[in-house]
Amino acid sequence: MDRAPGLSVRLKFTLSYAGFLMVAGALLLAAVWVFLLRYVPERALLTNADDDQLTNGVFPIRSSLLHQFAPAAGAALALLLVFGLVGGWILAGRMLAPLTRITDATHLASTGSLSHRIRLPGRKDEFRELADVFDSMLERLEAHVAEQQRFAANASHELRTPLAISKALLDVARNDPNRDTGELIDRLHAVNTRAIDLTEALLLLSRADQRSFTREPVDLSLMAEEATETLLPLAEKHGVTIETSGDVTPTVGSPALLLQLTTNLVQNAIVHNLPEQGTVWVTTSVCLKTVMLTVENTGEKLTPQLVSTLTEPFQRGTERIHADHAGVGLGLAIVKTITQAHDGTITLTPRPEGGLRIAVQLPAHHHI
Repeated sequence: MDRAPGLSVRLKFTLSYAGFLMVAGALLLAAVWVFLLRYVPERALLTNADDDQLTNGVFPIRSSLLHQFAPAAGAALALLLVFGLVGGWILAGRMLAPLTRITDATHLASTGSLSHRIRLPGRKDEFRELADVFDSMLERLEAHVAEQQRFAANASHELRTPLAISKALLDVARNDPNRDTGELIDRLHAVNTRAIDLTEALLLLSRADQRSFTREPVDLSLMAEEATETLLPLAEKHGVTIETSGDVTPTVGSPALLLQLTTNLVQNAIVHNLPEQGTVWVTTSVCLKTVMLTVENTGEKLTPQLVSTLTEPFQRGTERIHADHAGVGLGLAIVKTITQAHDGTITLTPRPEGGLRIAVQLPAHHHI
């Protein structure tokens, strides 16, 4: 925004300080003058006093006192003005020095540089609190931008892969007209399905991240039951047993997104499980102000370092993934985004016996 030039804050502080000092000095001199006038007569009280005595101030009157006091008062006010301007300029500069550093950091951030920090020394005050908040904002922005850059790079790579495969298959079919078209169509269908799944997952992730949904009362336990029933054939295919338990868990949010959250958790627990005779536990519980959905599964032992990366986009946990269900690498990333969009928290913990425990905690709603 273009603005007309104006006085700097430092100059405004200087003029304000000097003006205040001048007003205070003038009031003080006026008070002294009024106090002295109470004891000085308008004319001499001694009738035998000659003119020389009156003129020399042996018997002062108001006119002679005014003649002597006015120049001294003017000099004092002039001195106060100079002192106020010089002292105000120095004090304003010292007081506004932190603001100058904050302004410089803001200019750097506006150019795209987010790696610098202000780090004002000294005890806490308004300027240092502002600088600390600005540093925290820069840190979050830098992390968010880096995450978005990684996400864009990964998404581009993931979307380019099926397109490249489709192009290669079509080139083969064009160069070999006698090739079996049935096999080609099946492979193209599989590649296209994967690309569609990835695109839908990206759209869902974007929708949840923007919080562009209507909130309404939801029973999280019903979401868990529906997701479990839907994924029962998949569990039977993988030889996994699903056990559900818990109470009614009322919360507020998007039923579609919360169902997607629950489905992703249960599906992840089924796919990333033991090769046979695996188990998934789905539990809902209610605390004082929160409700919790917990999904546990058996499986290979996981390291805390691997578990801490599983909610990042396109992190599939390759150490424990099944070859027949690779997914698109956004399942737990979508769960994390939906949880945060509903003002909740997600906790991933490796089980000592092997497998993973995921707990999603959301605000409770007691009037479902």
